[in-house]
Amino acid sequence: MAPPPHSSDAHRPSAVAVTYDTSDSAPRVVAKGYGTLAETIINTAREHGLYVHESPELVSLLMQVDLDAHIPPQLYVAIAELLAWLYELEGGEPVAKARV
Repeated sequence: MAPPPHSSDAHRPSAVAVTYDTSDSAPRVVAKGYGTLAETIINTAREHGLYVHESPELVSLLMQVDLDAHIPPQLYVAIAELLAWLYELEGGEPVAKARV
């Protein structure tokens, strides 16, 4: 694991972009950063109509993942729940019903 963020990092905005393709074994971190870079990540996502989820705890954990690396198994459940919720939000069939 990476060392804790510097105290100055705690006061700057942070952002992590995660992507998932069904051909991948797990979601991957494709962008991350603090300050101006974080604002650029967020603005770019919004400009492309992508959902921006605000979870400081999850961002903190994802900031420890190397760029272009798959997320660790410890985060699978959290990310899977978020992806399932987004799928339903975007008009997909609710996950619970899809399994029936």
